[in-house]
Amino acid sequence: MSRILIVEDESIIRSALRRLLEKNGYEVSDAGSVAEACNDFSLESFDLIITDLRLPGAPGTDLISLAGAVPVLIMTSYASLRSAVDAMKLGAVDYIAKPFDHDEMLKTVAATLTRPDTAPANDKNDRAERVSEQTRIIGSCQSMQELYRRISKVARTDATVLILGESGTGKELAARAIHEQSSRANRPMVCVNCAAIPETLIESELFGHEKGAFTGATSGRSGLIEAADGGTLFLDEIGELPLEAQARLLRFLQEGEIRRVGAVQPLKVDVRLIAATHRDLKSRARSGQFREDLYYRLYVMELRMPPLRARENDILELADAFLSKQADKMGCDALSFSPEALELLRSYHWPGNVRELENAIERAVILADGKQITPDLLGLELEQQSLAEIENQYAQQHRPAAAPADMPARHRTDLSLDDYFQRFVLENQDQMSETELAKTLGISRKSLWERRQKLGIPRKPKG
Repeated sequence: MSRILIVEDESIIRSALRRLLEKNGYEVSDAGSVAEACNDFSLESFDLIITDLRLPGAPGTDLISLAGAVPVLIMTSYASLRSAVDAMKLGAVDYIAKPFDHDEMLKTVAATLTRPDTAPANDKNDRAERVSEQTRIIGSCQSMQELYRRISKVARTDATVLILGESGTGKELAARAIHEQSSRANRPMVCVNCAAIPETLIESELFGHEKGAFTGATSGRSGLIEAADGGTLFLDEIGELPLEAQARLLRFLQEGEIRRVGAVQPLKVDVRLIAATHRDLKSRARSGQFREDLYYRLYVMELRMPPLRARENDILELADAFLSKQADKMGCDALSFSPEALELLRSYHWPGNVRELENAIERAVILADGKQITPDLLGLELEQQSLAEIENQYAQQHRPAAAPADMPARHRTDLSLDDYFQRFVLENQDQMSETELAKTLGISRKSLWERRQKLGIPRKPKG
């Protein structure tokens, strides 16, 4: 069992983190300051130290030198991201932003303890198995199986990877899987959301700056690319990068070097780049919104994240996994989906993809009073079709009295929602336009077209 020391002056955060780690099999001690940690414990006896950056008295970074070979994980607010980067330059093994997600904290701790230079010799196998479980991507459909194969292949190289997909499809998860299966797994992975950083700060954040480079630059700062030296840099929403930053990024990819804002001499760095976007970069390059030369530099290996609506039975597999996760997280008894809720999960379009599914299930678990998740708890709405109509339609299709086998298909009541849709379209498309079909079904023309694609229903030939 690994020993972890928490150094945090806020007692609520310290107690919550201690309970989380102890619940997951770690032996935990805690302190409220650097001085208390040094006075009460032998720092070298721990396998990992988790410390807040800002503490009363000495800063948490002082523990990096005091702890010797023990890895130090820094906790910091997003506003102090630059300080966290500086902490990594001083020798911190990694940093995590506050407020942190429980799963993210457990994953970071497990990954840190698994690294060859930090894992206790008698505990490496156990923790390697835990990391494997944490980074598993759920899904067994054909498109996801192909994605797994590509991730496995590209992880063995240092090639630049461009991950494409709609928002919420799991692009960062795929990037982490690549990093953790690569030879750089024991080095930092720095994740940057390009859309979340103000345009005026993006170059300084990525490349760093020298003292006096601009108003307010009272000291030199290293950038996030430097923090990822030897490891992986993940640029999410790279399509939002300003053109000036794109030019700097192109030089970094071509030459393997960066130049801080205001600096004269470049710095050599060894960083593997993984980028992601939900935008069509090729079209943006044609319109001048994205550098064409950078686009082709990024387009070495492409991974496409399939939207949730195209992942067949993965929806229910993911839903079951999220339901179990949320029920365990909230200490609920075992929960299950009602038949009507399962039908809704299958029929919904999922514009927010996996992220929307997880949020819907978390909301349902919070609101649930009984042991079943019903459609109203999910908070999802099909276009122009109420949950009551869905439940009524499902009840009619699945009532106990089975229809005779020789009854015409149009009069049968044991059809699924997809069967009903397919039968209705095929029987009426000769007499009705696409607009009329969509209106009668209570959906939009776009949804009609997408369900045609899903079910393989051809449109009637024109003329």
